[in-house]
Amino acid sequence: MAATEQQAPSSILAENGLSVEELYDELTGAGTKAVRLDDLLYEAAERVPGLTPTRAEIEAERTRKLADKHGLELAQGLLTAEILSNPRTGRHLVESMLAPTQMAVEHLDELRTSGSVDLGAARVTRHGRAGVLELCNPRRLNAEDDTTLAATEAAVDLVLLDPEIEVGVFRGGVVDHPRYAGERPFGAGINLTHLYHGRIDFLFYLIRDLGYVNKLYRGLAGGPEKLWIAAVEQFAIGGACQLLHVMDHVIAVRGVRLYLPARKEGIIPGASNLRLPRFVGDRAARQAILSGREWTAGDPDADLICDQVVDAGEIEGAIEARIQALTSSGLINAAANRSAIRVGQEPLELFREYMATYAREQAYCHLSPALVRNLEEHWNADRRSV
Repeated sequence: MAATEQQAPSSILAENGLSVEELYDELTGAGTKAVRLDDLLYEAAERVPGLTPTRAEIEAERTRKLADKHGLELAQGLLTAEILSNPRTGRHLVESMLAPTQMAVEHLDELRTSGSVDLGAARVTRHGRAGVLELCNPRRLNAEDDTTLAATEAAVDLVLLDPEIEVGVFRGGVVDHPRYAGERPFGAGINLTHLYHGRIDFLFYLIRDLGYVNKLYRGLAGGPEKLWIAAVEQFAIGGACQLLHVMDHVIAVRGVRLYLPARKEGIIPGASNLRLPRFVGDRAARQAILSGREWTAGDPDADLICDQVVDAGEIEGAIEARIQALTSSGLINAAANRSAIRVGQEPLELFREYMATYAREQAYCHLSPALVRNLEEHWNADRRSV
């Protein structure tokens, strides 16, 4: 079935004597169990055949280039949108995605004992009262993809779970790319080569923004909330730039580029449509998202995104000084103020409603022929190897 011909989940469920709310309650014990989104959708596929693709069907889809996919993932976006559109089930799902992952729980003792955990695509090191999280995808300039997502979320969880860590630092790991060897690019956004070759599932977008990005912003469900510092070197592109919207202090090296290439990619830039206008104003946000406007750290207009601009050789000292400033007088009132600011700016209900729209619209974008065309035209993805 073509993506544009997908039957509404509510209609399929009605044919089986169910509503979306009834199905959700059945799969979550009437909201008494926290079930992650991917598990929820695959359990729904088993409960109501034809409602959403099974794990086996998605595994088969993953072997196809984006242009050759059968459009099965659209059903996942539409069902997620209907769940999130309901205030009760939507809130429960958002809160369920704020629970720590099993990977993090399994590595917490290691972090507390040794002070560091290497998860491959992400690394956490306790540095005094700070937890330094490095995103490590050296061959891809710290781009995010199917190989980084689980490790990054677990790393965020570990920083939040370790009681000896008071503040988190998010930065790029050292890369071995010839042009940037030995440098720490903050992030190159989504791995467009993997996207073009079908290696990135649609659920990547939803798990990322309901998962680790929202945990950076809101902390863990029922757990601690901590302040975060971003240390931006070289560039923050796409998804990496999105992370700056949820950080409490952004330190950027003078001259780094900050931008959202959503127009050239043909997808929605996460929650930037919701959050970026708060920083730069509605007009500038529209210019960035719809027309490709960029910011350069050190220019006056970039001060709306960056809290502190330093020269390249000063970044380590700036991080140390900011950690000291944030932890020297205790973090109880800082975390309380952070929470109060968020309640005024982005209450959970507003985020839930946004993500309902995002789930639906991003599914159509992900499966659009225009995305494939944009990747070939602007990224030469058809000539790049995986």
